[in-house]
Amino acid sequence: MGKVIIQSEYTTQNPITMIGKEAGICWGADITDDNKNYKRGLECLENEHGRTFEFPDIYTVLDGYSARVIREWYTHIGGAPTRLQASTRYIDYEHGFGYVTPPSIAGNSEASEVYDDLMHYISTSLQKLDELKIPREDSALGLPLGMETKMVDKRNLRNLIDMSHQRMCTRAYHEYRGLFADYRAALSEYSDEWKYIVDNYLMPKCRYMGFCKERYTCGMMPRREVVAHG
Repeated sequence: MGKVIIQSEYTTQNPITMIGKEAGICWGADITDDNKNYKRGLECLENEHGRTFEFPDIYTVLDGYSARVIREWYTHIGGAPTRLQASTRYIDYEHGFGYVTPPSIAGNSEASEVYDDLMHYISTSLQKLDELKIPREDSALGLPLGMETKMVDKRNLRNLIDMSHQRMCTRAYHEYRGLFADYRAALSEYSDEWKYIVDNYLMPKCRYMGFCKERYTCGMMPRREVVAHG
């Protein structure tokens, strides 16, 4: 699996205090006391004053995940996140690339052999195209979605909470759930305030709402109809 690296030079360690301070400016409150800012930030979170969640930005490097899951990751565009991804035009992938092997294949020796052969065939084919003087920007179209890639990512807390409601669901793609678990772990280790947010606000939508609204439920939470009728 890949790794999530938080860029400490840009990411605040005190997102709750930051939320409280920014909100305090608009409320005409005393923002010189960080204890008061922290309590005000908790109040904003508890009352779901969502606009205030957009102030803490998280800057990360996502390294070693598949191109497929990274493509899904950056489709969560609410709150104006942005990203840079490893270039298939300038980076030399013709002479080999790392790739992600899903558990369903890794646990099957025959399937693993077929999958590894497929990746090797792509790699050698790209080398042949390189020998034929085909520009890298064109031969890169043959790269697989399973190849490992790297991305610089920036998104705010509001966007991250919304993403957790969708992508922590047991019906989400397994690599995405794994990536999100790595992301949560990195934030939890980064600071106590981030750990509080991870533990209390990053959760699947069924836990957030108290019921499941998916057509094909995993059974972890009761259906909406059951909750509505007691």
